[in-house]
Amino acid sequence: MEIIIKKDALSGSHAAARVVARLVCEKPTAVIGLATGSTPLMLYKQLIHLHKEEGLDFSKVTTFNLDEYIGLPADHEQSYRRFMNENLFSQINIKMGNTHVPDGMAKDVPASCAAYEQAIANAGGIDLQVLGIGSDGHVGFNEPTSSFASRTRIKTLTKQTVADNARFFGGDESKVPHHCITMGIGTIMDARMNILLAFGANKAEAVAATVEGPVASIMPSSILQHHPSAKLFIDEAAATQLKLADYYRWVYDGKPDWQKDA
Repeated sequence: MEIIIKKDALSGSHAAARVVARLVCEKPTAVIGLATGSTPLMLYKQLIHLHKEEGLDFSKVTTFNLDEYIGLPADHEQSYRRFMNENLFSQINIKMGNTHVPDGMAKDVPASCAAYEQAIANAGGIDLQVLGIGSDGHVGFNEPTSSFASRTRIKTLTKQTVADNARFFGGDESKVPHHCITMGIGTIMDARMNILLAFGANKAEAVAATVEGPVASIMPSSILQHHPSAKLFIDEAAATQLKLADYYRWVYDGKPDWQKDA
């Protein structure tokens, strides 16, 4: 696990975008896993900038999103399909047929989840997965105690996650769906690289537990300690509870420039 501490969320997002851009340049047919929410927005804005200003080509890229609320149609203002269309897909030259988001309106949820897993396998697996982290350490919607072997499936959200996401529903928790479809932790761990973004003091405790705590299902993100290629991009505020923060800075600052984007 590589810990990359940047001054703020903007510089952290730019550093993460360089890793994604390098993959796309080196492998135009890359399969990329994507996340939603406020955390990856600056990453997506930077990728849009690289496409429009530097010609970063997404025409052969395939994407799979982590999750979707159950019961929200694709055109609902809070659906993750709509979020991705508005905040990334419509602003780059990706083929919409190559973008995949779980179907929150599936009549047969287990069958839909199995089909999603098969689609990932058929695409050759995920080369790079973008992740955020919840205040309780959840990744995707894999809430605390989720199995490390789990695959794409239905999950019930915790009260904390419902409360955290209420801001997207006008602050009304009653409007937040209580169920979702999410990639499993096993699915996430199958990605060849994972990059996790975490910004702000409210993520500091979860970041410290993820990086320096024991690997345990009560902190789902801690499993990334066992991933062969995991990069955490965090800002100074999110790094405040890390015991070895100075060491992580020293390691990253001493790397050659070419390796920082690898």
